[in-house]
Amino acid sequence: MTAAEHLDRGPLDRAELAALVARDLPDGAYVNLGIGLPTTVAKFLDPGAGIVLHTENGMLGMGPEADGDAVDLDLTNAGKIPVTELPGAAYFHHADSFAMMRGGHLDVCILGAFQVAADGGLANWHTGAPDAIPAVGGAMDLAIGAKSVYVMMDLFARDGSPKLVPTCTYPLTGRSCVSRVYTRHAVFHIDPPEVRLVETFGIGADDLARRLDVPLAREGEHCA
Repeated sequence: MTAAEHLDRGPLDRAELAALVARDLPDGAYVNLGIGLPTTVAKFLDPGAGIVLHTENGMLGMGPEADGDAVDLDLTNAGKIPVTELPGAAYFHHADSFAMMRGGHLDVCILGAFQVAADGGLANWHTGAPDAIPAVGGAMDLAIGAKSVYVMMDLFARDGSPKLVPTCTYPLTGRSCVSRVYTRHAVFHIDPPEVRLVETFGIGADDLARRLDVPLAREGEHCA
């Protein structure tokens, strides 16, 4: 099976990307959504899938983002965004939440990234620039503690350079931890030493390969 190429449309928008990630989460999984774009995945989860959302600030059973009369400023996710609670939701100490993360009790975490390397390396807390503000938060705990790490990010920086790279040039959050990368242009599975191209949106697989410095295997193929 070769990578699916969707050439009759442009790149995914943010909502479509979040819906795609939500579709790929295994039924019954315990999942942590990182700050930023990953939090939007909560809106697209199938209620019948039994997925349980965990927040590093101490909640299990988080629902989608709250709005209107549902907003409770004492009920927020790790990004301080008001959220809802689902039946059976539980609350616990911040330290207990990190123990869940570090202890391997989460099936999937979904994080943003500045860079992802072909070997699954993750850089998402600092660009290394002198004026940049470091923000590691719980990312390193999630990166090493979750059974699978999915990344949602832009595939290309503003200058057009790829963010899926042979080796991370930014400070590492975790080594060999990322298993999937979701971008507006394409979806990749990382299975070192291979990066497998699964699906493209608004760009052909050959054109995409020419823009990246990482050799790509198509689904069902192997890198030379």
